Amino acid sequence: MESDLLDTFGWRKDERPDDGRLGRIVRVDRGECDVVTEEGQLRVLSDSQRSQGLVAPATGDWVVVVDDLELGPVISRVLERTNTVSRRDPSEEVVEQVLVANVDLVLIVHGLDRPLPVGRLERFLVVGWDSGAEVVVVLTKADSEPTAALEVAATVRALAPDIEVLTVGLGDDRSGHDLVAALMEPGKTVALLGESGAGKSTLINALVGDELLATGAVRASDAKGRHTTVSRELVLRPGGGLLVDTPGIRAVGIWDAEDSLARVFGDLEERSTECRFADCVHDAEPDCAVRSEVAAGRVDRRRVERYRSLRSELAEQRKREVDRERRVSRGRRR
Repeated sequence: MESDLLDTFGWRKDERPDDGRLGRIVRVDRGECDVVTEEGQLRVLSDSQRSQGLVAPATGDWVVVVDDLELGPVISRVLERTNTVSRRDPSEEVVEQVLVANVDLVLIVHGLDRPLPVGRLERFLVVGWDSGAEVVVVLTKADSEPTAALEVAATVRALAPDIEVLTVGLGDDRSGHDLVAALMEPGKTVALLGESGAGKSTLINALVGDELLATGAVRASDAKGRHTTVSRELVLRPGGGLLVDTPGIRAVGIWDAEDSLARVFGDLEERSTECRFADCVHDAEPDCAVRSEVAAGRVDRRRVERYRSLRSELAEQRKREVDRERRVSRGRRR
């Protein structure tokens, strides 16, 4: 009888692949991955061509591992994903970067020892909701910033009224940790997103009950943290559930996220239906209903500017994707 190790790591199907060993990636390095299988954790090579392609193995992926006589354990294929938490690759090339695969819950983590950039929160919300996973905002360091906790929580709820906001302490006062733990259950995968120094690794260590992940101090001048976490690592929580720590994200480029953009800016999307032109970009067009709201003081001008910027970013992304596909197509015909 098979053990339930892979069920503990989130496998939810009755049938398992018969062309190799089933496993889940818990960490990805260059050309190699740590993969949990029924026999335990293995260091596995990933196919070099696949690693450069659109289905490169990512933390959280379910894969099939086979044995190569010369290379040892090798990933032969990546199983179909239920979803991904993705962003636009911060490099110059417009491609998708999968942060984590097969995620049930995204925790957007913000440290209360720094200001809340509303535009960055909007982008994190787009990334989180675009995955199809549940999204919760977690405000850390509430034990040292009690006043900021109330103010920032109010800001988040004003921006996203339906989202759950939790405040937790990271020092001796561990208040709120039970609320985060209550979100977890056996086999459930939770990904943490946020800036460096927000407290993601410290929170995971507290939830796991061990100092598994390295943590670093933040600069007193601006509360910025060093990138202590340098890879995305999936950690099994003894009480049930899996946590994925991610490196602090500076550039939150959105990827193919029109539906989630509409969710974050639903009020502006709805108002734009009353613009004279269906393709109004809310800049200089006559009879723009969105700009009318700004003029009347009912909508913040900066929010409209962020909305326009994100829409423009997605439009440029689609254009460059089409151009790249055309170049590839021409190359194949030669």
